[in-house]
Amino acid sequence: MGWIVAVIAVAAAVAAAARAQNAARSEYLALARAELAERQSKAAAARTAALTDEIRQLARKRIPAAALALSHPTARVPGLREAADVDGDAARLLTEAVQAARTAVVEERGRVDAAARAAMRGTSAKIQSLLNQSQQLLHELQHEYDDPRILQLDFRNELALRRTQATAVLCDAWPGLARRNSPLVEIVLGAQSRVAGYERIKVANHLRDERLALVARAAEPLAIALAELLANATAYSHPDTDVQVTVQQSGGRGAFLVVDDAGIGMDDDALDRARALLTGPSEVLLTELGDPPQTGFAVVGRLVVQYGFSCHIEASPFGGMRTILRVPAHLLTVLEDDRTLSALAPKPVQAQAASSASAGPEPAPAPRPAGGHPAELPSRRRRAPRPAPARSAPATVTPDREKVSRTPEEAGASWAALQQGTLNGRSTAGRPTAPAPDGHAPRNDRNDQDDQNDRGDDET
Repeated sequence: MGWIVAVIAVAAAVAAAARAQNAARSEYLALARAELAERQSKAAAARTAALTDEIRQLARKRIPAAALALSHPTARVPGLREAADVDGDAARLLTEAVQAARTAVVEERGRVDAAARAAMRGTSAKIQSLLNQSQQLLHELQHEYDDPRILQLDFRNELALRRTQATAVLCDAWPGLARRNSPLVEIVLGAQSRVAGYERIKVANHLRDERLALVARAAEPLAIALAELLANATAYSHPDTDVQVTVQQSGGRGAFLVVDDAGIGMDDDALDRARALLTGPSEVLLTELGDPPQTGFAVVGRLVVQYGFSCHIEASPFGGMRTILRVPAHLLTVLEDDRTLSALAPKPVQAQAASSASAGPEPAPAPRPAGGHPAELPSRRRRAPRPAPARSAPATVTPDREKVSRTPEEAGASWAALQQGTLNGRSTAGRPTAPAPDGHAPRNDRNDQDDQNDRGDDET
């Protein structure tokens, strides 16, 4: 029986050892599970804290920066702060939230901008109609009265009309003025008359065909575009410098209008922005044009897209900027011979040289003063010879000799003489009016302020 008891004791000991081992293993597993749960809890808390921080950054920094980058492409949009603590799904959802916010901002900006354009379009049409009526009334007053102040009112009305037309074009409206086929040089003169510093603009005509003209549908848009470029050139250059405008004709590629100023120039960022606007982007928001809005290049860009012009800007040899406005050949035509050109339009340089050379063998007799000495000839510019006095002219005068067109200087001198006589008559009658020394309308501080209000928009 002893061995049975021993076997039972051994079995009991083995069972106790097994139970102790199982108990130890269970305790170890429970401890491991507790540690794992604690680590998982801490990791979950860390992920929750990281996700909370990312959501906070999303609301405070990432979405505002994404909205700012829509109008300032160089603005930096921050990414995830702690990408390792945020799982893939959460990071993807945060990125989608930024994209959704960007899309919503773009759509809302487009809706607000469209509403603003519609409002400005309607307002511009009404103002433009009133300014056209005022212009017609001022033209009637000029025929009835000889007050030089009427000319000043007419000029300021023309400046306001150009601003209104530019606003209408920027809002995708029609320029509001229809023309017939117009000579290219007369369009240049029309654009010059819409700029405050018009007296500083010098036009050089290098056309081979004096009667080269622009088709009716593109005449007024070209005048608006050129006026905006001239406004920039005069506003951002010194008042004592000239703005050179060269009209050129090139083979089958159309015509070129080159504007050179001696202004302050543009830095690289401003030049890149100007070139982007002049190419005519598909969409330009009013809120992207600054405060106050700089609309000059944006208006030219809209006209470039609508009418097929092209415009390029670069540094000028004169120290400022050079703008080249190209008119394609399909927008050009030639006027009929029975269409008379403006007397103020500059003659082509080649035509002036040819006329001077043809008149060389048979010059007209120069007028002599009372002392009998020949009068001094004009210098530094070739002019058409004056007709001979009546006592030395032949009895029969050809029709071509009867229709001698006046040069711009002669027309300006005639108008200056008319104004001088008017002012002298008023001063004799007791009205204290000081005559202008150069034949232009008198200027005052208000005129200078108006010139400052007509500053160009884009050159910086």
